[in-house]
Amino acid sequence: MSLPRTSREIRLAARPVGPPTPADFTLAEVDLPELEDGQVLVGNLVISVDPYMRGRMDDRPSYVPPFRIGRAMDGAAIGEVLASRSPDLAEGDTVVHGLGWREYAVLPAAQARRIPPGAVSPSAWLGVLGVPGLTAYVGLTEMARLRAGDVVFVSGAAGAVGSAAVQL
Repeated sequence: MSLPRTSREIRLAARPVGPPTPADFTLAEVDLPELEDGQVLVGNLVISVDPYMRGRMDDRPSYVPPFRIGRAMDGAAIGEVLASRSPDLAEGDTVVHGLGWREYAVLPAAQARRIPPGAVSPSAWLGVLGVPGLTAYVGLTEMARLRAGDVVFVSGAAGAVGSAAVQL
């Protein structure tokens, strides 16, 4: 299989006023850099489109920096390592990383986490086994310090974090 030389990526074209529309985004084709030592080329399979991303489309201080106009958006993704110049990840490994919103990503292997094969669907690593699940777990066990027998009301039980919280 020949490796891709270009990648398509979604860029923020304008700051949305209200709900985002297709006009707020552009699709760009970019050249992929040559792999350097310690890097991997990942073909993205699944990206996570999360509620916090809407806040990053605005230019205001927050716990995460805003997306930059004209730049590729980022976010969690699941992908397959297509090429590796790292001893830590091999071709064919499935990984979770932070360069979603593009077909292919070149990144340091240290910024990708190998997903164990088999037990669950890889997309679960973007939900219950990823940040939403960890947020629910830490919120209940570390922040609220809930113990067996405690009762809690989860007002956002239909969302990613809330649905994980009610299962804990």
